[in-house]
Formats: sequence, structure tokens, C-alpha cells
Amino acid sequence: MPQSLHIAIIGGGAAGFFAAIETKRNFPHADITIFEKNSKVLAKVEITGGGRCNLTNSFDEISDLKQAYPRGHKLMKRLFKRFDYLHAFDWFEENGVPLVTQEDQCVFPQSQDSHSIIDCLVNTAKRLGVKIQCNHQLTAITELEDERLLLDFKTSHPVSEIRQIAFHRVAITMGGHPKIESFKHLSDLGHAIEQPIPSLFTFNIADKAFKNLMGTVVEPVYTSIPGTKLKAEGPLLITHWGMSGPAVLKLSSHAARYLHENNYQIKISVNWVHESNRSLVEENIQGIIIANPQKQLASIRPYNLPSRLWLFLIQKIGYAPEKKWSEMGKKGCNLLIEALTNDLYQVNGKGAFKEEFVTCGGISLNNIDLHTLESKVCPHLFFAGEVLDIDAITGGFNLQAAWTTGYVVGQHIGE
Repeated sequence: MPQSLHIAIIGGGAAGFFAAIETKRNFPHADITIFEKNSKVLAKVEITGGGRCNLTNSFDEISDLKQAYPRGHKLMKRLFKRFDYLHAFDWFEENGVPLVTQEDQCVFPQSQDSHSIIDCLVNTAKRLGVKIQCNHQLTAITELEDERLLLDFKTSHPVSEIRQIAFHRVAITMGGHPKIESFKHLSDLGHAIEQPIPSLFTFNIADKAFKNLMGTVVEPVYTSIPGTKLKAEGPLLITHWGMSGPAVLKLSSHAARYLHENNYQIKISVNWVHESNRSLVEENIQGIIIANPQKQLASIRPYNLPSRLWLFLIQKIGYAPEKKWSEMGKKGCNLLIEALTNDLYQVNGKGAFKEEFVTCGGISLNNIDLHTLESKVCPHLFFAGEVLDIDAITGGFNLQAAWTTGYVVGQHIGE
């Protein structure tokens, strides 16, 4: 092994910085450079959580990691034994960033400002001697006879040129990419690529009357895709284009491949009352009828549903808001129960979720040593972050995967 290892970290995001910092701490004599294709680093960290940086989660409401990681949960379970959310929490606090855990179990910096996380990572990396090069886009990787890896970079500032630099070790920590062509230099080495497709996104809904309810939040609800086992729960936000909120974003994550295969043209079922036992809902409705036979439908909202949504549902099943509860009849009750527990909408496309752009897909985990995250195909090449076929629901889980995989790479890349 050479006296001074030259190590390249490709991607100046969360996983890249964490990998660089941990590598330098474990292998202090290594010469480490982070290469970022854009003009600034940690751009995605800056916008996540609405600019507040939801950096991890307490996992208190997660009984099975598959709930949080639709793809990659087995690997994350294995790696969490070495660096989990508790380690991440302690790491940032020990490095000068006080954290707070919200009621929804999401963890944020106490400052409520993502720059607290960015400054911590950048300052720590620089203090340890990690170099940072922006405007460097990786275009090719070549294995050399001396076991080094030759990297081709296209630079855009201060001049546009092609640079070739050889390194003893390389970690690929780029974020997910929407196009499989972005992985060409990795597939050229022999890696299998799981097709990258969007994962966290909102739903466009065709129903114009429904979209008039924009701004309405209902929590919690169940969402599901009829004919499948795909489902989620949480708050749902009605928007001017359709549906958003955790109940939709989680469903989009778990159903990412199914939705892609169906060109994002599917039906979604919403259980507005968050009650899976239909008989209990029927009892609730019958109780309202017995107690309030002469009152108008509009005056009593089952399960304390938002007024605008309740009026919409009444009219959707063909009843006037002025109709009395005693006039519902068996047919009306069945229609109402169906609207409350299995309300169907046509999805006619996906919307953007700009706070946390995530893809599923990437480097197949079959090509990776699951202990070191080194490539089985190309020695001395490591992977961390979303470039791997790991992705999560919203709530800080994707950034936790970045910290964890970055940490593991930092333990082994200098060996």
C-alpha cells in the first residue's frame, strides 16, 4: 500500500461529506478530495425539510425498516448495527449542532436552518484537511495496471476542459439520477444498474371539484392502490393539482415501480376516517342518525372531518347538504360509508416534490460487498448514498441512509 493514499469522493452531498470526514478521521494520512459537479456543495441538504434540514428520524414509529426503506431495508438493518440514527444524532450534537425531535419524530437542527448542518459538515471537512473541488463532473473511470483508478472530469470553471487524475481509492456518492445514462461510466465497468425512476412525488388528480378543496389538510388518513397491497397512512394535503402530504408521498415511494409501469395512470383509494373496520364506521353513522334524525347532513361532521371536505363528500354521493339524517336510508348510508372509507380518484400523472427529490434504483446491491460497500466488480471503488439502490419515504430517512453509508465507507476505504 502506498505511504499516502490519494482518495477521491465523487459528489459533494451528504453521503460524500460524511464519507470524507470519517475517512480522514480513520486514515489521517490520506489525501482526500471531494469533487462536486455543481458550483456549490450540499445543495440538496440546503432545501430538504423546507430549508430546515430534516436530517434523521427517531424511528419510534417504525417497527419494520421496510416501512421506511421500500428498497434497501435489509442492508440498512445490517448497517444500522454500526451507525444508526442514535449515532447520527450524537455525531451532530458532538460536532456543535444542537438537535430537536418533533412530535412526528422528524429530527431538525435547533436553529431550524439547514445551514447549521452545511456549516458543520464543510467546516469539519476543511478543518481535517479535506479538499473540495466544485465544477468537476465525472465522465469516465478507467482501471489502471497499478490498481489505481483514472478519473476523467469535465470542468466548467474557471475554464472548460477535461482533466484526468489517478487515485488509489474512489467513493461514488452522487445522488440519485433520473436517467440511466447518468450511470454509464459505472455500467461500463460491469456494474448492474437498477433503472432509476422517481420515488417521492405528489399525485395529479383529474377531479376539478376535488381540487377546489385545495389547502384542506386531513389527518390521519389511509391511502392505497386498489388491487394491490400498496398502502400508506398519515396526513393528506389537497392541492391545486391534486394530492400531497405524507400519506401520498409514502405511497408514491412504496409504489414507485408499480406507478412507473402504469405510466402514473392509476386509481387511488382514500380512507378519510382512518378506520379500517367498516363495521365500526357503520356503527358511527347509525349512532349519528339515531341521535340526530332531524338535523341536516351538513350540520354534523363524522369523525370531525373538515367542513369543506364533508360538504364535498355529501354532494359527491348525490345528496343535498340540507337533507336530514333520517332521510338517508340504507342505500344512502352505504354510499356514505363507501365515500368515507374507500373514496376513489383517478390519478393522471405525478407532480414534483421539490423539497426532497428522490429516485429509486441505482447500483445493484448484488454488486456491492455489504460489509464494506466496496464494489465486487471494480476493486478500490466504493459507494455511499442514493447512488445505491436504496431509497426511503419522507421524514429524514434518506439523509440517515446517507450518514450511515458514508460512515461505513469511511471505515474501510483506506484499508
